[in-house]
Amino acid sequence: MSAALLLGGLGLGASGSLAGAVLPARSRGPAAAVLTAGACMAAFAAAVRVLASGGTVTVRSAQILPLTGVTLSLDPLGAVFVITAAVVGAAAGCYAAGYAARGGGSRTATALLPLFITSLLLVPTAASIATFMAAWELMALTSLLLLLTGHRRREARDAAQWYAVMTHAGAAAILLAFVLIGAHAGGESFAAIEAHAAGVPPAVRSLAFVLALAGFGSKAGMVPLHVWLPRAHPEAPSPVSALMSGAMVNLGVYGIVRTGDGLLRGGELWWWLAVAGLGVASALFGGIHAAASADLKRLLAYSTVDNMGLVLIGAGAAGALAVTGHRELAALAMIAALFQLVSHSAFKGCLFLAAGSVQRAAGTRDLDSLGGLLRRLPVTATLFGIGALSICALPPFSGFAGEWLLLQGFLRGFSAHGAATATALLAGVAALALTGGLTVAAFVKAFGIGFLGQPRTPGAAAAGETGPAMVAGTALLAVPCLVLGVIPGAVVPLLARAAGTALGGTPPEPLRAGAGLAITGSADVIQPALLAAVLLGGLVLAWGLVRLRAGTAARRGYRARRADAWGCGRELQTARMQYTATSFAEPLQRVFDDVLRPDRDLDVSHLAESRYFEQAITYRSRIDDAVERGWYRPLTVLIQRWGEVARRAQNGSMHRYLGYGFAALIVLLVVLA
Repeated sequence: MSAALLLGGLGLGASGSLAGAVLPARSRGPAAAVLTAGACMAAFAAAVRVLASGGTVTVRSAQILPLTGVTLSLDPLGAVFVITAAVVGAAAGCYAAGYAARGGGSRTATALLPLFITSLLLVPTAASIATFMAAWELMALTSLLLLLTGHRRREARDAAQWYAVMTHAGAAAILLAFVLIGAHAGGESFAAIEAHAAGVPPAVRSLAFVLALAGFGSKAGMVPLHVWLPRAHPEAPSPVSALMSGAMVNLGVYGIVRTGDGLLRGGELWWWLAVAGLGVASALFGGIHAAASADLKRLLAYSTVDNMGLVLIGAGAAGALAVTGHRELAALAMIAALFQLVSHSAFKGCLFLAAGSVQRAAGTRDLDSLGGLLRRLPVTATLFGIGALSICALPPFSGFAGEWLLLQGFLRGFSAHGAATATALLAGVAALALTGGLTVAAFVKAFGIGFLGQPRTPGAAAAGETGPAMVAGTALLAVPCLVLGVIPGAVVPLLARAAGTALGGTPPEPLRAGAGLAITGSADVIQPALLAAVLLGGLVLAWGLVRLRAGTAARRGYRARRADAWGCGRELQTARMQYTATSFAEPLQRVFDDVLRPDRDLDVSHLAESRYFEQAITYRSRIDDAVERGWYRPLTVLIQRWGEVARRAQNGSMHRYLGYGFAALIVLLVVLA
């Protein structure tokens, strides 16, 4: 039954792509959305059945790929990633139907989106090198084309170039890693590689893992391979941004875990310490840039780097603890990493879709040009607020449960009594604490500047709520933010099965069953449902007291004074008196100047009558990615110079080309002699 559901889901996704390509303009959007939703529902049902049973579903066919055929296998670990892709895919498909109806979807985009979602469902089920690379390239190609669809801006073309280079370089590293271990294992199926992993020489195993870490890490947005992400996510259409951030980057983590813990059977301690260290760097770097960004979608993109860093820390801690023999602690860290990953898919997809609605309604995503949208887009503002509260890890939302589990995993890992492991876990605790504060600052800025106060531009003042399909797609992802936050214990047994598959065997249960989260053999327990009830009761009580006080004041002849939120309590003010995103982030920007290295420019013009009086003062501040500026741009300049030299060598002279061939022949003869 699970195999039929899985194949049916993939077939429906392909049918949705065909419908988007051939149907008339009025019907192609709804038809593609319905078929895509059906594909996601079928894949979701298959993955839930696999997680509930703890078994594995395998399908083979020799009719699709030449020579190797296709091998699909869905186990509990892959099922987690299929579920996240299915939920985000269904929401993005629904959102895209309304997005296209408002002028945001061409025939090409309508056909490519279901194919992209199908590839996201296919990658975690691939069980051979050929099948995996075919699915991976399909995912990369469709996402690249979607990034270019409907955009003619230079920024979109530049983002597509960066994305194309990084994703194909990563794919080359992944393929080389698979070829190395497949050649030594004597087969290209993942089952054969796992069975013969012990016979692969240690040096080859380590080289293959480093290559896989680079390839998959670039897809996960791992610093310093993240440079495509803050470029591509803001420029992509909003449903594509949600899919990239809520589902595609997850597959980078899946590849690292599948290769290191699965195909290579755990490996060396330093592998996982490197994963955790890169996760710490990603979390801190992403958090700092998110707090300083004034572009709403760029802020969300950098927060993806931040959250994927936290997931990598958890995966690295799990791998290190498993290698040192602490399987129960390793299982706790892996469950925490998977929970954080699932939670991130929900709240980041919700935030990107809400940001797309804001951009569509106000005509901009620049926070300095927004404001006052709470009254104009109340539903979108509420949904964005749910996602923001979740990513800030406030109870009773899903982000709180995920970060609580990560903290418990890191703190309990100190009992491993290994200096290197303890140092990595301590760095993880510090990163979790610091990025938590940076995330709160970033999303207080995003919500306060964007939705409160007065509108700063005519576009923001004229904004109106988006269509029902776009709202419904966003709301579909807001629901898990609440459900996973209130009853997180309901999914923990399922994630425990996935963690057992990732780490090999069935480790002891680190968490007790129940609606809340309780550590086995410990008094540490949280009951988010109880927390939610207390918070709700407190809010109702506060509202009642405010109403009571207002009624008492009215009877005494007093009138309550009203002022705009985020307006500093002034009665007479204009939008120019309010904080902007740039000014709000200025103190943090100064603290992290050495990391951000902003480019500032102050231009003062004086009156013609006197140089002692200023006519206008213009201040500009631009923050580029420090890694891109310091590492990649010099490399790009070097490649361009080398290209110019190579171009001069090709002048069209046949005599010169014959000379090149003769010189190459002489060198070859000398080498072989």
